[in-house]
Amino acid sequence: MATITVDHRTSSGKQAQTTSPEPKARPAVNPQPTRPAITVNGVVIPHASIAREVQNHPAESPAEAWTDAARALIVRELLLQEAGRLGIEAERREDNEGRQETEEEALIRTLMDKRISVPEADEPSCRHYYEKNLRLFRSADLFEAAHILFSADWNDKEAFTAALGSGKSAVALLMEKPIRFAELARQLSACSSSSEGGHLGQFTRDQVTPEFSAALDHLRPGEISPEPVETPYGVHIIRLDRRVDGRTLPFDAVHERIMDHLKESVWRRAAAQYISLLAGRTTIEGFDFGGADTPLVQ
Repeated sequence: MATITVDHRTSSGKQAQTTSPEPKARPAVNPQPTRPAITVNGVVIPHASIAREVQNHPAESPAEAWTDAARALIVRELLLQEAGRLGIEAERREDNEGRQETEEEALIRTLMDKRISVPEADEPSCRHYYEKNLRLFRSADLFEAAHILFSADWNDKEAFTAALGSGKSAVALLMEKPIRFAELARQLSACSSSSEGGHLGQFTRDQVTPEFSAALDHLRPGEISPEPVETPYGVHIIRLDRRVDGRTLPFDAVHERIMDHLKESVWRRAAAQYISLLAGRTTIEGFDFGGADTPLVQ
């Protein structure tokens, strides 16, 4: 390693030489790629504004979130410029919680109200949608069950194998003496429900793992799972206590909800087309805006 000589004077006035290591050169830093400036009819969309907007656009990668945020701000600028061109004036509204629109939000809302007219969905259309999507209008199945949990990380093979062995031993015992379920839950379960004898109370499918839900479908009320049930949280012994099957809601109960859904769907398509038309006659630089899949300002 190269050295640098440093001149020092001793107490006798003689020169003394010491050496110190030469500073290491700093590694070259790869510069961040420079993003082009984005403009809409010459109006700049600042990168700082896009960076703040990113938090409103969760995505699989930072680059995708940046793109979505930039697109949203471009749409916003398109609409504000059009509102200005048309001389639109808007009154700010308040929601039910007393939150007031910003000036820009009010302008965009008024512009869209003036430019987009969507008819109400008629009853035949609503009935057609209802009949084609009955699964959307079915109440959830309701379960009451108890379990004994032998906790283990699914990715820890050794721990999971041990938990599975404990689960099989518990199942064998319960097949002979099912009355001991609550007792074993209190003694062995790693779940907080152990103090209640393993009782989980009432729940729906979306409140448990898919594996737990699938196991319930193979049990009748009062039955205990004949094999341990494996989930990412460990090994479960399940007892189904009660099941209430969901039912399909009648058309009259969901008619208004369907009508609102269809109206919103049509409005969104019309709004996307309107924004695409605006973009087509606007000079947008520094960004590939695209067309039909343009998301709307929320």
